[in-house]
Amino acid sequence: MKIIKVILFIFCLFSSTYAQSDTSIVWLGAIDSTIVTDVRYATKNNFTGKVLYPTGKVYLRKIVAEKLSEANKYLMKNYNLRIKIFDGYRPLSVQKIMWKIMPDERYVANPSKGSRHNRGAAVDVTLIDSLGNQLDMGTGYDNFTVKAHPGYKNLPEHVLKNRKLLREVMMKFGFQPINSEWWHFDYKGWKKFSILDEPMK
Repeated sequence: MKIIKVILFIFCLFSSTYAQSDTSIVWLGAIDSTIVTDVRYATKNNFTGKVLYPTGKVYLRKIVAEKLSEANKYLMKNYNLRIKIFDGYRPLSVQKIMWKIMPDERYVANPSKGSRHNRGAAVDVTLIDSLGNQLDMGTGYDNFTVKAHPGYKNLPEHVLKNRKLLREVMMKFGFQPINSEWWHFDYKGWKKFSILDEPMK
């Protein structure tokens, strides 16, 4: 009986420590400063036409930021490309503003359920070359048309190739695509992270 109690204590201690380190929110720049940021929601250059974030810094769950960094290093080493990120963690209060403007779950998650972004477990990304030019993905960011769907094939061959590369590399490092946005990827196990409404600084 004592042995079982000791085992349970060690398990709980390990689980608690892992949970704390795994669920912390971190500034992406502290993990990988070579990932370029272009946070549209910190400007009016987004589908709402409003400034929604007080900062252009990107925050993510620690493990998500680390895996994104691994993907970025892989791209730099093998393709001479880098990741540019448009969005990461998003407070629930901002999600509510977006929902009022675009109440369509194909593109904006219903705040009553929460978004993967609200959990710090989703990223909106693209690829850039060594000069900082974005690779052609067929549409811009936050394009709410069928043309932005990853499954849309009526595009030039180089665009399909670019989308394929982005998708394959992100999946290699634990990120899953969605059906309506070529730029959006959820980190595996996102359900274990709680929905947050912490302010961004």
